[in-house]
Amino acid sequence: MNTRTSSLNVILSALILAVLSVTGCRRNSDLKPDRPQLATGVRMQDVSFHSAALDRDMPYRVFLPADLPGSRRMPVVYLLHGGGSDFRDWSNHSDVSEYARDGVILVMPQGDLSYYMNEAGSPKDNYQDYITKDLFADVENRFAVRHDREGRAIIGISMGGFAAVEYALSHPELFAFAGALSPSIDMPRRGFNFKHIDQWWRIRRTFGPFGSEERKARDPFELVRTANSQATPYIYLTAGAQEPLLEPNRRFAARLKQRGFAYEFHTKPGGHDWGEWDAQIPSCFASLFAHLSTH
Repeated sequence: MNTRTSSLNVILSALILAVLSVTGCRRNSDLKPDRPQLATGVRMQDVSFHSAALDRDMPYRVFLPADLPGSRRMPVVYLLHGGGSDFRDWSNHSDVSEYARDGVILVMPQGDLSYYMNEAGSPKDNYQDYITKDLFADVENRFAVRHDREGRAIIGISMGGFAAVEYALSHPELFAFAGALSPSIDMPRRGFNFKHIDQWWRIRRTFGPFGSEERKARDPFELVRTANSQATPYIYLTAGAQEPLLEPNRRFAARLKQRGFAYEFHTKPGGHDWGEWDAQIPSCFASLFAHLSTH
C-alpha cells in the first residue's frame, strides 16, 4: 500500500467515524413519546432481560390476552421493528394489539440497527443469537407460549422484514410463517455510496465486505437458490406501490415463484411508512392465522 492510499484510508475512516458519531447522537437524543395503542381485552407488559449473546440487558414489549386460556400454551408472533425505531414502534403506530384477542401472544423485541444479524465485523454483536436463543428462551420461560415451530411466527417491517425473510430461509425449523412488510431485501447487495456513507459502513460491518462469502451467506437472493422450498415457512411479502423497495421485492417474489416456494406478494398504494404498513397488516394476519397452528 502506497503512502497516498494509506492517507486516503485514514481520511475516509475519520469521515466515517465523524458521520457515525453525529447520527448516533441524533438517534440517542431523539426519543419519541411512548403512546401504545391497546385494544380492549388485551394487556401489555414490558420486560428487560439479560442477553448472553449481546452481554447486556435488552427490552421487549408483549401484548397478550387479558384473560389467559387456563394452562394452554398459545402461539407466539415476534414483531420486528425497522431501522431507526425501537421495540415500541409496532405498539405506537399500529392497532396490532387487537390480534392478541384472537389467542396469540405478540412479542416486540429491541433490534437497534442490527438487521437482527450476527455482525460479521463484531464478535460481540450477535443479534441473531440474541433473538433465536436468548429471547426465545426468556419468552418461553416467562409466558405461556408454544415452543414448537407450528406455533411460532415472525413478521417484520423494513429492516425487520429483511430479518424475517432471512430467518425463514436460513432457519426454516423455527417458524411456520414469516411476514415481511417492505423488507429491505436487497441490503446485502448495496455497494459503496458516499451520500449514505453511514449506511454503507453499517452494512459492511453487519454483512461483511462487498462480494465476500460472509455477505453472500446473509443475502436472501443467494439463500433462495439453495433453501429447501418444502421446508421453508410460508412467506407473506409486501411493498408499497410508491416506494423504492418495490422493484427489489418484485424480483425476489419472482425468485420464490421460480423455485416453488409457498408465498404471496402484495402491493398497495403508499410509500415506505406506517400508512402503507397499516394497510397490509389485516391481510398479513389473515394469512398468518391460515398457516399458524392455534391449537
